[in-house]
Amino acid sequence: MAIDSVKDIKKARRVGMTWMIGTVLGSLLLGFFGIAYLQQFDTDTMLKFDASQELSETIFIYLSKALFHPLIGGFLLSAILAAVMSTISSQLLVTSSSMTEDIYKTFFNKHATAKNMLIISRISVLVVAVVAFLLALDPQESILGLVGNAWAGFGAAFGPLVILSLLWKRTTAMGALSGMLVGGATVLLWVYVPHAYKDVYEIIPGFLLSFLTTVAVSLMTGRVPEEVEGEFEEVREIVGRENNR
Repeated sequence: MAIDSVKDIKKARRVGMTWMIGTVLGSLLLGFFGIAYLQQFDTDTMLKFDASQELSETIFIYLSKALFHPLIGGFLLSAILAAVMSTISSQLLVTSSSMTEDIYKTFFNKHATAKNMLIISRISVLVVAVVAFLLALDPQESILGLVGNAWAGFGAAFGPLVILSLLWKRTTAMGALSGMLVGGATVLLWVYVPHAYKDVYEIIPGFLLSFLTTVAVSLMTGRVPEEVEGEFEEVREIVGRENNR
């Protein structure tokens, strides 16, 4: 994420994809092993795990306590807590920064002082924390479901835009904004409006509609500025030259 030169993109791609493949395979194997391990228990135990969602969401914690010495299990549980706290802190900081810089300063107070920005940032952190707490109170919601919905919203809103911005030089600002709005709205409607296709993951219709909206609106709103198109061609030429070495 902090590449110094275009020539390092290949190496970064290999490192990033290798790590992600290993992580995903490890998660899948953990789930399969957990299912196989729990098969030795009776049917009532299995039903209890299914009903409480422990089989799908807390299998790592359960296996840590069942298979390892408490000392080792404590380290494994600490790793989970460290990951949770790291993610929470980064998300709170990113959200407060976005609400302060991108919303408050851009639309409400362009000449805001550092003190005002600090106050708004702290209020933003508090608001986000309260909203997260209220979401966590719903006993019917699972962590996996909430995370899946969040990633669907991110993927549908920003995925097509990132792809088109990198590969299609005619992507306009209005097309980008329209695609983000349509993708995010589609995911929300797919999740919260009753319909007969709930089994389809919401990122699929959101991504497709966002992609088509970005292309259509970009074609209808004319060409991008010449300096943007020139920068696009310059970067494409640099990347192509480095890939051919």
